Amino acid sequence: MSDIAQTIKFMVFRSFLWITSVLPLSFLYALAGGLSHLIMLFPNRSRDTTRKNLMACFPLYGEAKISQLVRLSLRSTIATMLEMGKAWLLPMQDTLALVKNSEGVDALNDAYLSNDGVILFAPHIGNWEIFGFYVTKTLSSSFLYQPPKNRKINDMILKARSRGGVELLPANRKGVSKLVAALKRGNLVAMLPDQVPADEGGVFVDFFGNSAFTMTLASKLAAKRPCKVFYGFAKRDASSKGFKVIVKELDSSFFSEDILESVQTINMAVEDCIREAPEQYQWEYKRFKKQPDGSEFY
Repeated sequence: MSDIAQTIKFMVFRSFLWITSVLPLSFLYALAGGLSHLIMLFPNRSRDTTRKNLMACFPLYGEAKISQLVRLSLRSTIATMLEMGKAWLLPMQDTLALVKNSEGVDALNDAYLSNDGVILFAPHIGNWEIFGFYVTKTLSSSFLYQPPKNRKINDMILKARSRGGVELLPANRKGVSKLVAALKRGNLVAMLPDQVPADEGGVFVDFFGNSAFTMTLASKLAAKRPCKVFYGFAKRDASSKGFKVIVKELDSSFFSEDILESVQTINMAVEDCIREAPEQYQWEYKRFKKQPDGSEFY
């Protein structure tokens, strides 16, 4: 992409973020609802992938229930995009004020003070941007992320996400090395547990009754040193005026010497979050694109 094209794309994206940052949260959620209805009317990848994932994970649901969840999930995904301006451009105190209540955050903070290091899993449910800002506001933390190809957008993301002192590390060998070093220093390191890893970085374990290729990085890190492990998300409240941050400690089976049992515990945690708000999970992601037999799921 040329520099001019990158600049134009950045300016359009930046304008979108600014406009959405000043609009009321309830209006953005209503807009997301309207857009989700439109998406349901026409064949498209987001709708079809969401439906296929939901049918695979909830085979006992009828057509009406699946269709309702498809639309609600798409609404949530769109809402997360529309909320990005509030997460990235508002003053930090205003972004944090979007969280109206929380549970489990004190336990996370206490674990951090032990100086053993903390691993935090943040699945793609609710608003993971606001979740990250809120739970790490007073903690030294490092996050893995996938840098976009557009240099200007990448610079903006780095500036926005590092406002609270978060260290952003690219999801490559160099970034992982720095992540390991941060954990050894007793810092908090955060990961997205429901992204499909590279071939050498995962194993197949169960996810809602289906084989899902799941990351082994966290399990291998925990095997090298004692640490505390948590998971959670920022749940959009029913009034669409804010969020509730939920944090839980991961089951001790994560520390099993059996890598499959350890990784399975991660998926169990993601499932636990989804059961709290299945309509707020990003079901349009191709979670099952890798299959044990090499077959095509989508």
